[in-house]
Amino acid sequence: MNANVWSPSHVPNPPPKPWPFVVGLSYVQPLQPPRRISGWRPTCPVTARRSASGVPGIVRTGSPVCRMRRAQGGRGAFPPSARIDVLSIATRTPADYHCPATRWSLDDMTAPLRDHVRARAMSRSTLWRILDDADLTPHRSVDWLKSHAPAFAAKARDICHLYVNALRFYQHGRLVICVDEQTSMQMLQRKHPTQLAQPGQPEKRAQEYIRHGVRGLIASCVVPTGQVLWHLGPTRTSEDFAAHLANVLRQLPAMPPDDWVVDHLKTHWSLELGRLVAAWCDLPFVPQALQRGVPRRAFLSDPTQKPVLHFTPKHGSWLNQVALWFGVLARRFLKRGDFCSVADFEAQLLDYLDVYNTHYAHPYRWTYTGQPLVRATPFSQTRRQQRQGRAWFRPRSKLCERAFYPPRPYTRSAAAQLMMNL
Repeated sequence: MNANVWSPSHVPNPPPKPWPFVVGLSYVQPLQPPRRISGWRPTCPVTARRSASGVPGIVRTGSPVCRMRRAQGGRGAFPPSARIDVLSIATRTPADYHCPATRWSLDDMTAPLRDHVRARAMSRSTLWRILDDADLTPHRSVDWLKSHAPAFAAKARDICHLYVNALRFYQHGRLVICVDEQTSMQMLQRKHPTQLAQPGQPEKRAQEYIRHGVRGLIASCVVPTGQVLWHLGPTRTSEDFAAHLANVLRQLPAMPPDDWVVDHLKTHWSLELGRLVAAWCDLPFVPQALQRGVPRRAFLSDPTQKPVLHFTPKHGSWLNQVALWFGVLARRFLKRGDFCSVADFEAQLLDYLDVYNTHYAHPYRWTYTGQPLVRATPFSQTRRQQRQGRAWFRPRSKLCERAFYPPRPYTRSAAAQLMMNL
């Protein structure tokens, strides 16, 4: 036969394709000629290793989830009982299932499902979908603080009542003021000049800085107008706080404040403050009767005298409305400040406060009324279910929200007119 003529008998048969085999607990796949797959990326690390029989192969050394096969069926292939098992594990601690981790991950949740629940193997995407549908994020956590103050709800409602009716009280000659301190304001100077923003590039500030000390700011916010009165100094002692209240009283001679909202800091119920309040009310001051904190706070918060101090409950400083203004001060002045000296810091801060009172002061719309923030009703749904439209009945309809909770009649023009009257 001519050698140039092709014949099927001259084509050698290819060797049989070896089957995948398992060495120990690692799945080994025989080496194959590399082929390019567009857009494919390995989901777990691989290692080249020679098996016991001498055949080279690839060992996938990733987590058990990476070695799982795709779940049989579509999105709803798992029964409700399997989904409940996933949610039950996610709402408990890893220590309950003898897991050394302190928080759940998708890889850690596979072991309890396999060992304790005896459920079918689930892929990472299936676990994520089940948790996402239930709005569960076991990998996240937030801090919370429980207040053990007696009558927390009653005190919160009283303070919120002052905020909501502050404008009406002002029209009848009753002024509400919130007082608090912004402590440890750092006077920082950048070592290198700041590079201004350019098209496509944000502003760049030097990471290294020079410290020029700290200052404390005692601020009083007039609730119906948003005007701020302040005392700036290196300390915040009880004498400083009493001097600040006396200064506020001198700056508002036409309408002296009747209600002061303060927190439970010791400088807010000191003996010096008791002497000052007794002088305002033309009452005899007996230091021996006010040596302890309980009778001193009772004397300062007596509703039969004017002015009266309203103390926020323990761990309830967020009820003090001046804290909202402190957030504005931190964002608009302190965060990107560059101060070369103490005098420069004080000059810039005083200039900012004057400009704020002249052009930006406005009353805050207080929406918290002292009621629980979470309504545990049978119709309440998760945030995800409300976004997807599964909650056919909302706790409070937006159509009725304006009727039952009308906005406060605060406008910038009205606030400016009130500030002119102060």
